[in-house]
Amino acid sequence: MPHKENLLLASLSPSDLAALQPWLKLVTLEQEQVLFEAGDNIDATYFPTSAVISIVVTLSSGQVVEAAMVGRDGVIGVSAALDGRKSLSRAVTQLSGRAMVCSLAELRNAAMQSQTLLSLLIRHEQTLYGQAQQSTACMAAHHVNARLCRWLLRSRDLSQSDTLLFTQEFLAEMLGVKRTSVTVAAHTLQQAGIIKYTRGKILITNLQALQDAACECYETVKSQYQGLLE
Repeated sequence: MPHKENLLLASLSPSDLAALQPWLKLVTLEQEQVLFEAGDNIDATYFPTSAVISIVVTLSSGQVVEAAMVGRDGVIGVSAALDGRKSLSRAVTQLSGRAMVCSLAELRNAAMQSQTLLSLLIRHEQTLYGQAQQSTACMAAHHVNARLCRWLLRSRDLSQSDTLLFTQEFLAEMLGVKRTSVTVAAHTLQQAGIIKYTRGKILITNLQALQDAACECYETVKSQYQGLLE
């Protein structure tokens, strides 16, 4: 069933899943589709099954920087379900795919009636916050090549594919660097036989080498999500 493709939903107890299942609707999200902007009132939560979604911050200059990446191991919009406040950032689809959508009101109602579900959602938000903190440290301390490797690995894990459809412009936005920096980094990885890059498409050809070249942030975030789902 589609809900089992989202690891967070798959981890729910039968009673918690039964409370949510009538309100879950399968939708398709297109690449670069904006789910909500900073300041928007959120009325739905998204449990990605194959889509990958980025939480991004937009600066006054127009520059966009990714704070966190959410896919089949998480959910988008939970903070609003827990406290009813507006979104603090933009959510944009990074890789097209499917997601289970649940209305904010129904998720809140289910969480208020189940301590186990409420606890899981709170721990998810802590994990998401931890990822955002790691991203901040990564941008400040790690070279763009290592950051690109980390980003590609996380995208691969969530999409479950070695083929990633990204333009250099989009990669530059997500990493918070100039396009020329992405061009140089991608060329370096291609020369090393780690990826093959053609316009709008990246094929990972040497996974082990990509993991070796990534910064520590990849394993840190991965272990945090593994802990959430245990």
